Amino acid sequence: MSVSPLAAADRPVTLRHLAHIAADGRGGLSYRLAAPSAAAAGGLMPPASSVPSALAALAPLRRQLSVQPEAAVYSGPAPRGPSRVTLRTIRKKYESGEPLSMVTAYDYPSAVHVDAAGIDILLVGDSVAMVVHGHDTTLPISLDDMIAHCKAAARGARRAFLVGDLPFGCYETDPRDAVRSAVRVLKEGGMDAVKLEGGSPARVEAARAIVETGVAVMGHVGLTPQSVSVIGGFRPQAQVADEALRVLDQAMALQAAGCFALVLECIPGPIAAAITRCLTIPTIGIGAGGQCSGQVLVYHDLLGMMSHPHHAKVTPKFCKQYARVGDIIGEALQAYRRDVEERAFPGPRFSPYSISEPEVRSLAEALRKRGLGGAAEAVEDEAHRAAAAKAAAKAAATTEAAAAAERAAGGTR
Repeated sequence: MSVSPLAAADRPVTLRHLAHIAADGRGGLSYRLAAPSAAAAGGLMPPASSVPSALAALAPLRRQLSVQPEAAVYSGPAPRGPSRVTLRTIRKKYESGEPLSMVTAYDYPSAVHVDAAGIDILLVGDSVAMVVHGHDTTLPISLDDMIAHCKAAARGARRAFLVGDLPFGCYETDPRDAVRSAVRVLKEGGMDAVKLEGGSPARVEAARAIVETGVAVMGHVGLTPQSVSVIGGFRPQAQVADEALRVLDQAMALQAAGCFALVLECIPGPIAAAITRCLTIPTIGIGAGGQCSGQVLVYHDLLGMMSHPHHAKVTPKFCKQYARVGDIIGEALQAYRRDVEERAFPGPRFSPYSISEPEVRSLAEALRKRGLGGAAEAVEDEAHRAAAAKAAAKAAATTEAAAAAERAAGGTR
């Protein structure tokens, strides 16, 4: 039985009412406490003095039954902890002059790593088309593909502010298409904001429409990979005054449209510094010098995992490799291949599952009855070999333990 706000003041409070108050979050309403009566004595209504404790006891029920998100933005009740990065966090860091860190990552494992490192912003970029899917440009990736990657990253990142790229083809034709795509990225992908490329009037209008819908937007000017066919390849931008002014105008227009931040890609440091000085929103640089409000690199690039196809198998000039994970991966895979070829893997240590000797005999007998003598011999031989290897390993461990104990005893004398 639901209690309406209008009727609440005229009704006595019952335990059922308290449950509704707790579940619906209406604890702030004024409910009249009826005087003790026979109904109260029968358990329908608690004494007035017990109401606060009853509400406290029902607090967990309120959380379980509430339809309000606990700490998530748009993707449902997914608590992500008190240290979660929000737009307010980003704005506070920007205003205090603290540099913002952003990493482009595309899946659950990388998102877990990015989150654990304390990175402020995780961008699920359409560069996944190149880095993960192996395309030569970002153009082939679809909105559905992007949403799948957004979902995976959102499951891995519980702290970072999540931004999902709007891929080419999902927002260019009409602002309404842009809004629909942005809403999907948030509702289905679990993102906190979207990013779109370019500063043309049409792109600015799309950004404005999305912002007016209530979705946070990050802009992107300079080198915009989705425009690769127009600009003639992946080349630095704004290297002449006219181009620099055009990029500045685009940045100003995107800020006016309501973008909360801008990516500046592959432009000279002085130009990025000038744009950053002109804006009142954070700039995130990639190949844009050190005077931006923050920096972004691709997860795979900064870890030295692999190279983009369009960089001719070399790391981008603007990317510092903080590790050479690709070399480590290559060495590990080669070592694995050698172990397999030499039958050194899995060996006794990595063959943990066994079968008892009576079961071996029973199985071998059953196989021979079926005329599968070779299979029976294989079962017996492998069981005996595994048992011998296990015994040898146990003996070696015992010997090593005894030697270690002897060394320890000698060291205490």
